[in-house]
Amino acid sequence: MKIATWNVNSVRTRLDQVLAWLQQERPEVLCLQETKVTDELFPREAFEAMGYAVAISGQKAYNGVAILSLLALEDVQIGFEALLPADPEAAGLSEQKRVISALIDGIRVLNLYVPNGSSLKSEKYAYKLEWLACLRRYLEEQESQGDPLCMVGDFNIGPEPRDIHDPERLSGGIMASEAERSALQQVLGERLTDVFRVFEPEAGHWSWWDYRTGAWDRDRGWRIDHIYLCEQLLACATGCVIRKATRGHEQPSDHAPVVVNLVWPPETDDWN
Repeated sequence: MKIATWNVNSVRTRLDQVLAWLQQERPEVLCLQETKVTDELFPREAFEAMGYAVAISGQKAYNGVAILSLLALEDVQIGFEALLPADPEAAGLSEQKRVISALIDGIRVLNLYVPNGSSLKSEKYAYKLEWLACLRRYLEEQESQGDPLCMVGDFNIGPEPRDIHDPERLSGGIMASEAERSALQQVLGERLTDVFRVFEPEAGHWSWWDYRTGAWDRDRGWRIDHIYLCEQLLACATGCVIRKATRGHEQPSDHAPVVVNLVWPPETDDWN
């Protein structure tokens, strides 16, 4: 099974690119972020024509997440409040459309668009940390459900110096502050592993290149799009790659897709 994540930075603007990539890559599951469209205007028919079922949670011009799947989408859950109905912050933090999950062939696929935070002095930075704290509580509840978990998305955090093109200059700033990195580690705990780093420990691998600084031409990127697997799924993983070439297309998203390959269902019964 291939599961992919891609911040497309407007699904309607880049619909042809996404369709072409799906035709070429043919993942069983593609999770999209920054779809930037309300649900009624999402181009679901184009994906359904390729055999993909669609689950969406969108809003006009900003944010938005979607799951496309060649397999049945079951128990679709939208927003933090789906698992945290009594949490005092969950409903408010779900007003921005950033969280969607579905059960796909026995795997709980959780698709996230983590807030950027803007700057360390911004109210959006405080919001980001509150959002990550709520995600930690959400995952604690998710763990009690017992489903194998694959968490993907645009996390807007470079977890380590090797995930940033210029760590000496950029570490400590937005997307690389100690508080953000610590909050992400608390989210992951011991339950989830960054599968890309299992297969590729070296620096120099990016998934996002800023439009504004000529970053693509100079290959000055960040690795902020991640796939995290629980222990059960990690044992089934055979590879994880960033499809960098998509960033070189005309009028591309500023992000590239990330793809994990799983042997699923497991070939033996002793995997857990």
